[in-house]
Amino acid sequence: MDHKEVVLLFLLFLRSGQGVSLDGYVSTQGASLFSVTKKQVGAGSIADCAAKCEEETGFICRSFQYHSKEQQCVIMAENSKASSIIRMRDVILFEKRVYLSECRTGIGKNYRGTMSKTKSGVTCQRWSATSPHAPNYSPTTHPNEGLEENYCRNPDNDDKGPWCYTTDPDKRFDYCDIPECEEECMHCSGEKYEGKISKTMSGLDCQPWDSQSPHAHGYIPAKFPNKNLKMNYCRNPDGEPRPWCFTQDPNKRWEYCDIPRCTTPPPPSGPTYQCLKGRGENYRGTVSVTVSGKTCQRWSEQSPHEHNRTPENFPCKNLEENYCRNPDGETAPWCYTTDGEVRWEYCEIPSCDSSPELSDASVLPEQTPVVQECYQGNGQSYRGKSSTTITGKKCQSWTSMTPHQHQKTPEKFPNAGLEMNYCRNPDGDKGPWCFTTDPSVRWEYCNLRRCSETGGSGAESPTVPQVPNEQTTSEPDCMSGNGKDYRGKVAVTAAGTTCQEWAAQEPHRHSIFTPQTNPRAGLEKNYCRNPDGDVNGPWCYTMNPRKLYDYCDVPMCVSSSYECGKPQVEPKKCPGRVVGGCVANAHSWPWQVSLRTRFGGQHFCGGTLISPEWVLTAAHCLEKSSRPAFYKVVLGAHEEDIRGSDVQQIEVKNLFLEPTRADIALLKLTRPATINDKVIPACLPSPNYVVADRTLCYITGWGDTKGTFGAGLLKEAQLPVIENKVCNRYEYLNGRVRSTELCAGILAGGTDSCQGDSGGPLVCFEKDKYILQGVTSWGLGCAHPNKPGVYVRVSRFVSWIEGVMRDN
Repeated sequence: MDHKEVVLLFLLFLRSGQGVSLDGYVSTQGASLFSVTKKQVGAGSIADCAAKCEEETGFICRSFQYHSKEQQCVIMAENSKASSIIRMRDVILFEKRVYLSECRTGIGKNYRGTMSKTKSGVTCQRWSATSPHAPNYSPTTHPNEGLEENYCRNPDNDDKGPWCYTTDPDKRFDYCDIPECEEECMHCSGEKYEGKISKTMSGLDCQPWDSQSPHAHGYIPAKFPNKNLKMNYCRNPDGEPRPWCFTQDPNKRWEYCDIPRCTTPPPPSGPTYQCLKGRGENYRGTVSVTVSGKTCQRWSEQSPHEHNRTPENFPCKNLEENYCRNPDGETAPWCYTTDGEVRWEYCEIPSCDSSPELSDASVLPEQTPVVQECYQGNGQSYRGKSSTTITGKKCQSWTSMTPHQHQKTPEKFPNAGLEMNYCRNPDGDKGPWCFTTDPSVRWEYCNLRRCSETGGSGAESPTVPQVPNEQTTSEPDCMSGNGKDYRGKVAVTAAGTTCQEWAAQEPHRHSIFTPQTNPRAGLEKNYCRNPDGDVNGPWCYTMNPRKLYDYCDVPMCVSSSYECGKPQVEPKKCPGRVVGGCVANAHSWPWQVSLRTRFGGQHFCGGTLISPEWVLTAAHCLEKSSRPAFYKVVLGAHEEDIRGSDVQQIEVKNLFLEPTRADIALLKLTRPATINDKVIPACLPSPNYVVADRTLCYITGWGDTKGTFGAGLLKEAQLPVIENKVCNRYEYLNGRVRSTELCAGILAGGTDSCQGDSGGPLVCFEKDKYILQGVTSWGLGCAHPNKPGVYVRVSRFVSWIEGVMRDN
């Protein structure tokens, strides 16, 4: 569930005319707090629950959780700082932001954090204690000042901020070192700024982050849940020296904002390392030589290279001397060089991981076809590589505790296959799931189907519970998506309990989901339904008096036809360093086209099948001749040299160049391609869709391999998309990339499309299929450092593509 869906859920349960604000709460979908001090109360809405929390006098209510189907509210004294969180369906946990925050606003009058040491490191005395110092301020005399435990507080509005009585008999009180919250000022380079300034330095209004007008961009809030991209507020999602925003001026794409620096020291940044961990943002070693042996330029100097990565602009990044650092979120530490011809390079930093690094070849899976992934039973044996949830969210790594802390680690579940961030089922749930990378959604089920007889080798038939006294039919009883449109006749829960009729009030009384209140939800008899769009799928009230509701085990429908963007052989998706990359599994990219001359037949460009009769390629690939009969396409091939009966060779009937001279063209074939398990079209994107920055996408082709392995075989490579704002920086492509193009590449070099790959596909996986987002167009050399490849942005031309196909 993304941020918009959470807001919609809030609105669904707010009573008409009620305006209770939830801005002071942090919400987490699918999370339940283990609490000792709590109270269960009836509540018809989230707003009711919040009001009960605010009204509680028996204890300080720091959090509440709302169970929507039960219309139950649990208010609690604890929050996630003091208690553990467990995974639970159909629950939203709300925690008061003020009790989670460890920073202060203004003089810290409302600070309710847990700092309990003075700035000199002395432990604070409990406010209720009388020794070693008799207090003037105590929980009894000042009950509304948050004088709990021995936490730093400011009950007397002291201008110097929170303080406490100390446990040192010779020092009655002292101040605490509480950093300022980044609401009115910024620490460091404003990476965590959460204020509401929404004008640039020159006074231009900021464009909302969830808008693509007037400037299309890749910083999409739903794709960057950790970056706090709210409204049109100034933010710093990409490692700039300070917060910025896209502007409402069509002639000014973006500009910095004028955010004052905080006067207090920034919060601790966490541990630092003398070796490479992750992207190396906390590397503080003294390596000062690049991978090619060049000496690093001092960060404080502007010669031979002028730059803005200075100690003044990045005060928290330890830009000392000329040591390699990563101040702006690159993939590894780097530096400007003292060579005037080479602006910057990455540095070779020894890894903190003591285990030897595997070679590219050793980490690649065997080149055996893998049937489109599915799971058997409840998926506890699933060991595939899907890492996307049912709503399209990316899975959190099982070894990571960010953004969600948890107990499902490889050490505690050694036999559960908890590798990387792959979907798994370590606790015997109804299917594979994962923690998500969205802080507001703790976990979700994965976007996988249960294996069926049409699935593949070793697949099993799903067991569909039968409805008592109903005649079974030969029609499959299955659902698509989250089952909101499911109208089948399953009427028992996954646990085998018979469902209560939706119109009945026994054994459970309910009022929200009835045939009268939801006449279009298909609430017939006692059939499983999903009237509230629950991401977990169809459910029902049960005939068990002790169990209000439960979910039903309705299998996913499996299409008997070939769908766009869904290969029948699972791609390798190799993360290797088509220069670099790896040899693809045969027929795992079934939309790949080889464009050739009709006579002679040598491969010279790529293309993408987008429907049986149509191929998309680059306009510059057609410079050899304007005559359609000059060309033919080859489909279903794995080897560049045509072999096997699976290969289809079809001549071109007509050519269509994009009228504004963009590097994109359509080919109409003389006959439709035969769609089979080796030839399947890619899906077109939605018009004007923008791929989010850092999205991992895939290029394929038979182009020049520059001596790397796999010449003559179809190769693939995984590349991250680079937002145009970043790609157009001086050190990369220096303003050459247009809004109708996108960049993708590994800035260290070594992986790229090349001559012969032109016109071929850049596809990105979105939820359950591959979408054609780019047509390989141009680059400055092949796989050179700091020179990513450039691709025509297909979404900008969808209307033209569909119009040509419709009219011809």
